[in-house]
Amino acid sequence: MPTTHGHLIGGAVVASPTTFESRSSGNRADLVGVFAEATREQVRDACVKAREAFPAWSTTPAPIRGELLGKVGDAIEREKESLSKLVTREMGKTLKEARGSVQEAIDTCRFFQSEGRRLYGQTVPSEMPNKELTTYRRPLGVVGIVTAGNFPVAVPSWKIVPALVTGNTIVWKPSEDAPAVSYAFAKLFEEAGLPPGVLNVVFGGGKDAAGAFLIDMMDEGRLDKFAFTGSTAVGRMVGEAAGRNLLHPTLELGGKNPLIVLRDADLDNAVQGALFSAFATGGQRCTSAGNVIVDAPIYDAFVERFLARVAELRIGDPVAHDDVFYGPFINERFFERWRDHYEWGGADGATLAYGQGRIAAGNAPSGWVGGDPDAGYYGWPTVWTGVQPGMRLFQEEVFGPTINLVKVDGVDAAIDAANAVDYGLSSAIYTMDRDWAYRFKSRIQAGMSSINNTTNGAEAHLPFGGVKGSGNGTRESGIWVLEAYTYWHAVNDDVSGRLQLAQMDTAYVQPGDEVDVAALF
Repeated sequence: MPTTHGHLIGGAVVASPTTFESRSSGNRADLVGVFAEATREQVRDACVKAREAFPAWSTTPAPIRGELLGKVGDAIEREKESLSKLVTREMGKTLKEARGSVQEAIDTCRFFQSEGRRLYGQTVPSEMPNKELTTYRRPLGVVGIVTAGNFPVAVPSWKIVPALVTGNTIVWKPSEDAPAVSYAFAKLFEEAGLPPGVLNVVFGGGKDAAGAFLIDMMDEGRLDKFAFTGSTAVGRMVGEAAGRNLLHPTLELGGKNPLIVLRDADLDNAVQGALFSAFATGGQRCTSAGNVIVDAPIYDAFVERFLARVAELRIGDPVAHDDVFYGPFINERFFERWRDHYEWGGADGATLAYGQGRIAAGNAPSGWVGGDPDAGYYGWPTVWTGVQPGMRLFQEEVFGPTINLVKVDGVDAAIDAANAVDYGLSSAIYTMDRDWAYRFKSRIQAGMSSINNTTNGAEAHLPFGGVKGSGNGTRESGIWVLEAYTYWHAVNDDVSGRLQLAQMDTAYVQPGDEVDVAALF
């Protein structure tokens, strides 16, 4: 019987009355680990332990906090290959993509290690004599964090690392789809010397489980900040609870991301970018392309080349085959939701150009690399044509290996179509015309845009986040994320020894007599 891994609360490993299993997404017979299922009381206790740890951690000098995160980066770098393989095994990301996501966590540690020496405030001139005005960044307190399973190392690092460098303590509920990766990730923080109670990890599900319990902790007054990555529907629930408690949550939500291909684009480059945008991680990225919007003069040529490349995509278990383009669905729930979209397309009147639902014995594309497709949940790469902005297929996030090809006429029509969704996370355009590129980046309703590149991809020093249904304006990564985990403290230090009232006692300069310039010459 495999070891059951408990929660990490206050520096101790804590067991639970019930447990759940984590199995490889690509081979459900492969048991990765058994994990404790958190009770409400255990989630509450994790918040208590984080609160107890806050005074000492928040007064630890910021450069020292940064140096500790540098040690975390060293440990992740040392374990990069084993951690990447664990990501591939547990949630089904290809090894190349897994290595990239782990590297992103390393980069995040490196960036915020140096930010520990740059948590600057300001000195502000006073309108009164013998008085100094200064500002300071202060940590918020205890941060509740819930993350998704599609990026089980990179995305948690975007939240955990800046929260720690700014002096906060944390209760983290990782995805139940990647608890083994999350456990290993958290243990590397322990190795680096993070004090007990600063980072607490509770395992379990979302609905009616650990995730919901952690959200409830806002109403109990046990959290000062909440950071969430997941669906827009759940993000609204988090936002409602935060609003009741006057907290400003970080919400990184879904997307229906457009990729525009204009008539002057490098077609081969655009096809390659569209393939990765649509099918990397099996389309299970918040930044995956949902609609490829193609200019009419090149539409037929693009469709022909794109479908030819789709038919060549290698698909299979990335643990057994290191050269596949994408692997399985992360879980059955995602697969079931994805399968439903075939009914949407039929009801909308769209044309199914490629794809036949679940890959199974006797129903596999030519790119299937072999093995038992029933060992996991694998989906055909699916392509729809004849899609229009009013269709459900155009509007709703599918979160799987599916792409819509949308025909428009000209740059303005393309941008209008790109903006005709309720989301605004990522976007991309392929064009060689600088005016068209400028129009796109000026008018697109998205938090992130690429020119002649994919809708995917993030760097540790650039802000990540969306607008409209994709988020609430907060950003992850780079110096911009510091605003999410600190508040500004303004200090008025009067050394005059007497009462001085700004605006009332200010010795404003009095003007002299009016000067008649014409009379001077």
